Amino acid sequence: MSSDFEGYEQDFSVLTAEITNRVGKVPKLLGDEKKQMISHVEKQLEEARELLEQMELEVREIPPQSRGMYSNRMRSYKQEMERLEADFKRSRIAYSDEVRNELLGDDGNSLEIQRAHLLDNTERLERSSRRLEAGYQIAVETEQVGQEILENLSHDREKIQRARERLRETDANLGKSSRILTGMLRRIIQNRILIVILGIIVIFAVVLVIYFSLKGH
Repeated sequence: MSSDFEGYEQDFSVLTAEITNRVGKVPKLLGDEKKQMISHVEKQLEEARELLEQMELEVREIPPQSRGMYSNRMRSYKQEMERLEADFKRSRIAYSDEVRNELLGDDGNSLEIQRAHLLDNTERLERSSRRLEAGYQIAVETEQVGQEILENLSHDREKIQRARERLRETDANLGKSSRILTGMLRRIIQNRILIVILGIIVIFAVVLVIYFSLKGH
């Protein structure tokens, strides 16, 4: 699972490096060449977003005890993505300023200032939305970890209860065995006492027989 994540990671690094290079070239280009460059960057940004989504899916499949490191890396990649998008928007504003100034001259400056403010506010809203989404994702992951911990604790509790039941059964069996052995020992002692008494009686009878036979002669 981590090998898939690392593969996406490498693709993302290569792609973001290309985007950074092309975004830096946008303000220096003119006309159709600049339009084509902007179109290429937009496609690559979309590819980068898809890679981030794939990486997020891979992180969700990683066990909770190993997920923290990958989650931190994902946050840094999302920040990198936000920076690229912001840089690209600034490069597009510069491109739009150039085109608009060619068409409107100095009269377009106030409109461009308003547009810049509007785009800046839009970026702030998008960043806030991403932070909320990241916070929600962290909350969901935390809830999943909590559920897994509760399930593990429940399983452990069941194991402990079963172990206690086995101990009770063992104690009961030992008690029965002890009572049986005690009864057997008691019977053995009783039988030996009876054998001794019978032996004494037999010896006494033999002595009496011998005595009376000798007395009769």
